[in-house]
Amino acid sequence: MCGIVGAVSKRNIVPILLEGLQRLEYRGYDSCGVAVFKDGELRRARSTARVAQLAQQVSEGGFDGLTGIAHTRWATHGAPVTHNAHPHFSGVNGGKPKIALVHNGIIENHDELRAMLQAAGYVFDSQTDTEVIAHLVHHHYESDLLQAVQSAIKLLKGAYAIAVMCRDEPHRLITARDGSPLVLGLGHSENFLASDALALAGTTDQIIYLEDGDIADLQVDRIWIYDQAGNPIERQAQTVYAHTAAVELGPYRHFMQKEIFEQPRAVADTLDDLQAISPELFGDRAYGIFKSTRRVLILACGTSYFAGMTAKYWMESIAKMPVEVEIASEYRYRDSVPDKDTLVVTISQSGETADTLAALKHAQSLGMPNTLTICNVSTSAMVRACALSYITHAGVEVGVASTKAFTTQLTALFLLTLAMAQVHGRLTEQAEAEHVRALRHLPVAIGSVLALEPQIIAWSERFAGCEDALFLGRGMHYPIALEGALKLKEISYIHAEAYPAGELKHGPLALVTDQMPVVTIAPNDALLEKLKSNIQEVRARGGELYVFADADTKIKAAEGLHVIRMPEHYGHLSPILHTIPLQLLAYHTACARGTDVDKPRNLAKSVTVE
Repeated sequence: MCGIVGAVSKRNIVPILLEGLQRLEYRGYDSCGVAVFKDGELRRARSTARVAQLAQQVSEGGFDGLTGIAHTRWATHGAPVTHNAHPHFSGVNGGKPKIALVHNGIIENHDELRAMLQAAGYVFDSQTDTEVIAHLVHHHYESDLLQAVQSAIKLLKGAYAIAVMCRDEPHRLITARDGSPLVLGLGHSENFLASDALALAGTTDQIIYLEDGDIADLQVDRIWIYDQAGNPIERQAQTVYAHTAAVELGPYRHFMQKEIFEQPRAVADTLDDLQAISPELFGDRAYGIFKSTRRVLILACGTSYFAGMTAKYWMESIAKMPVEVEIASEYRYRDSVPDKDTLVVTISQSGETADTLAALKHAQSLGMPNTLTICNVSTSAMVRACALSYITHAGVEVGVASTKAFTTQLTALFLLTLAMAQVHGRLTEQAEAEHVRALRHLPVAIGSVLALEPQIIAWSERFAGCEDALFLGRGMHYPIALEGALKLKEISYIHAEAYPAGELKHGPLALVTDQMPVVTIAPNDALLEKLKSNIQEVRARGGELYVFADADTKIKAAEGLHVIRMPEHYGHLSPILHTIPLQLLAYHTACARGTDVDKPRNLAKSVTVE
């Protein structure tokens, strides 16, 4: 989704705005822009290239200012062209602009607002819903920007985080949020705003997280915050250390590669030197909530949804707990049957995913108050909205295709499975000790799988020339096949789909040719012999098989059958380990095809768009 940065200061803030944009570029890179107040007027620079090109453009143009806003866009309304890029201006009859505005989110009633504003004489230069807000603020402006924004947002339907500046009030920014994330940063004789604290790393570590409905007035020496009704409110500042090292590539070619190789550390940090299983890992109230739980409902989107699908196998097998897994955007819009004894589990890397938040609120409104989130950001809206939480410690994930966020989510969900089993008397001391030992070994095991990279690179060269691929898995490895197919299509643009291997004869076998590689996950589990039969079905039709097999599966390479052996057999944790080679396969295939790995076309780290 889009990224926003803003600042009001006594020094030139353009370098800060541009640095913030570079850190938020993963949220959208269709276009970018910056606006400042200089020499009595609003000036802006916009580009459909990347932030680095915008920085060069700004540098060459002698662009500076003490107050400014900036934006990196993921297009929703209007093509990714310069006139649709933010910031948007509003003036009178083509005169000098009075209002500059940036926006993250979607305004659902923009058509009717556009018609009303056109009738009032406003001329639109773009196809965006954002320009509507700029003109609306201008329409309500008399002498106070805060009042104008307060009046304007009352007419908006949808999700937004906005930052607004006015030519007549040059040392002031007004910002507001509802459904889209926004933070404030406190400095000395300067103040900042951004979509994410990461944008302000190195500039300030004093961060205020705004809540839905908040409006903030930023001036050089002070910040005022108001609720939706216009009443002054206090929001506590927090010290947030968003290290700049987290967004530096180091020796790696891409952030995705870096994040794949950070997984041993990320999983170890998520386990946090685990010694024993306890419901209190999830919060002080966890024992009572888990004890009353008779059913689990998991809500998530995208990759997080596949993590939930995997957890269903674990929970029903180990904890003997019935589990439903729902795509958040579907659940919130359908009729469902609530059960007060349900534990509602949300999974989100950012903790700001709008559909998941909305689905959570929907579940709560149906009378299901027992909620838990698996999340990577401790200060996020999701954590604040749930009774219980488990914070994964993946660290900042810049690559659009999720890697370490996924494996840490799986790690946390396995801990949840064990805690639930323990509370319900379904986890013996011996079983607990074995599971804890396996979990503590997990970072080392991931490191061993990463060592398979050279073999996977050799496979990727074959994949690079293909336009279609099929991924097969069985049981708890079927969601991992789905995740592998998603990774390949996200960053290499190869059409890929995943099927349970037992469903081959129900359609996908018709697609198999020697031009369509078939990736197969072959753990040494109860379904191994069935899977071997599925492999033979593909070979008999001339298909080219690429098998990730556990060391003890006795699957041997042959003509049309390529095998990479995993270092060991991982039991219940096998899905986590089998994820790693699929990530590497997607990554190196994308590199071989020359795609933009970290910023794949048409995609972004989307946290606010269904």
